[in-house]
Amino acid sequence: MRALSATNKYLLRYKWHFLGGVLFVALSTLLAIFPAQIVRYAFDLVSEGIDLYHLYAGTSAQSSVYSLFGRNVLLYGIIIVTMALLRGIFLFFMRQTLIVMSRHIENDQKNEIYQHYQALPLSFYRRHSTGDLMSRISEDVGRVRMYFGPAIMYFLQLVLLFVLIVPLMFMVNVKLTIYTLLPLPILSISIFYINNLIERKSDEIQRSLASMTTFVQEAFSGIRVLKSFVREENSHHQFAVASDNYREKALSLNFVNSLFFPLILFLVGLSTIVTVWIGGQEVIRGTITTGSIAEFLIYVNLLTWPVTALGWTSSLVQRAEASQARINEFMQQQTDVVSRQNVELDIQGDIVFDHVSFTYPDTGIQALHDVSFRIRPGQTLAVIGNTGSGKTTIAALLSRLYDVSSGTIRVDGVDVRDLSLRALRSQIGYVPQDVFLFSDSIRNNINFGLDEPDEARMLQAAKDANVYENIMRFPEGFDTKVGERGITLSGGQKQRVSIARALVKEPKIMILDDALSAVDTNTENAILNSLQRIMHNRTSLIISHRVSSVKLADLILVLDDGTIVQHGTHEDLMREEGGLYRALYERQLQSEDAA
Repeated sequence: MRALSATNKYLLRYKWHFLGGVLFVALSTLLAIFPAQIVRYAFDLVSEGIDLYHLYAGTSAQSSVYSLFGRNVLLYGIIIVTMALLRGIFLFFMRQTLIVMSRHIENDQKNEIYQHYQALPLSFYRRHSTGDLMSRISEDVGRVRMYFGPAIMYFLQLVLLFVLIVPLMFMVNVKLTIYTLLPLPILSISIFYINNLIERKSDEIQRSLASMTTFVQEAFSGIRVLKSFVREENSHHQFAVASDNYREKALSLNFVNSLFFPLILFLVGLSTIVTVWIGGQEVIRGTITTGSIAEFLIYVNLLTWPVTALGWTSSLVQRAEASQARINEFMQQQTDVVSRQNVELDIQGDIVFDHVSFTYPDTGIQALHDVSFRIRPGQTLAVIGNTGSGKTTIAALLSRLYDVSSGTIRVDGVDVRDLSLRALRSQIGYVPQDVFLFSDSIRNNINFGLDEPDEARMLQAAKDANVYENIMRFPEGFDTKVGERGITLSGGQKQRVSIARALVKEPKIMILDDALSAVDTNTENAILNSLQRIMHNRTSLIISHRVSSVKLADLILVLDDGTIVQHGTHEDLMREEGGLYRALYERQLQSEDAA
């Protein structure tokens, strides 16, 4: 229960739901017990009434006995029905308090986890898979909800029933009580082990289903590759194997489930037989009445489900504890990317990297080593280099997706670690190397960074990104759905929509991280011509491995293995014999000529 102590705050938050639930559990339990005693009185009344009826046979009093007997039986019947109706009402309110409380807690916990996920640094997402993150916010939270709902509800019922019923049973007959209760612990323990077996097999089925779903999703997402390599038959064979594995696990679970209810019915029936057998012997001896046997049978039936649920709820608590431990593992991780002073700044665009070095915390790979440069307001700086030279890392550090290992990054003379994260990132237009579009309309994808969408700004951004005409050719224009990860668009169209998404913010700092890699030379020149106008009086950082994308920049940095090896204008760098920049230019020029 140590891990579940982290959820006590939710019980305090919904204490009135919890206390109300306890009250309704108590009332419904009392209304389940009282009818058993009335049934005993009614049975005894019937027995005594029959004896009296025969005793006064042939006399005028016989009709009076019959009438009195009928009225009393009717009264007991009305009382039992009334109590049953009231119990039903209280059971309704019991579920409306405890189960509703568990749903509120589930909702709060999911929101809390999601908000915490968003605050964690990128290094966290590099270490954990998306499937792991999703399972903790869905399956694990669902298991914790079962602890707050059914587990607490049935445990309270069990405790109250045992506290109230067992003493009553002992007061009637000790021997009958012991024999009647004997099969119930066996029932509870059996249910506990069977339920654990069911849960384990259910987990195996879930993993098998998740694996099969992932396989199908990848197959359909990569259907073009699948068809190009003529691997349909092989893919079908792999799916058949996964499907057969799922079927076998499902049949195994069905076999265990088939044993579940027969076992319950057998043990419940055993308690009933014992009650009737031992109770009959006690009636013959005259220690109890037939009404007591009826009362005991009702008590046995009342105790059966809570005792059965004890094994089930014990398993629920165990699983909730394990799930909450997994949730706590993530919730206890804190981001180290936090603002030291929360400075709100209207950025002008003076950027300084002062002896910046950076090593990725999760891999230990040093991406930058002693990098220093300055971009003055309104300037365009280009960073070029081979793959793995550290270009993208510069963009990530400037956006403060990571913090520097050593050195300082200043914006308008203020250390980025002192700036408010929201103020910094809201004034940066970032076009990442790996374009991601949401499964939504093109309109909503472009307006993603705006709190209040602006139609005119969106249209202008699309024109500046040279994607407006492509969009207007679609039957639904800007309302076209782009599909999962933008699959309905070409690589170049996705990049240009991503550029438009950055431009519509009208940012103070523009970062293009290899944003033109998927477009042809003509489109690239058209976009660059538009961007030249946009970048006027706006600080811009262009990151690319293509010389054609960076030659119009005011200053070009050439990175190699995380170190600046050259810097200057395009003309200056072309004059350096044997320089990396000129070698890249000539190599790309030869590639274009060959194409």
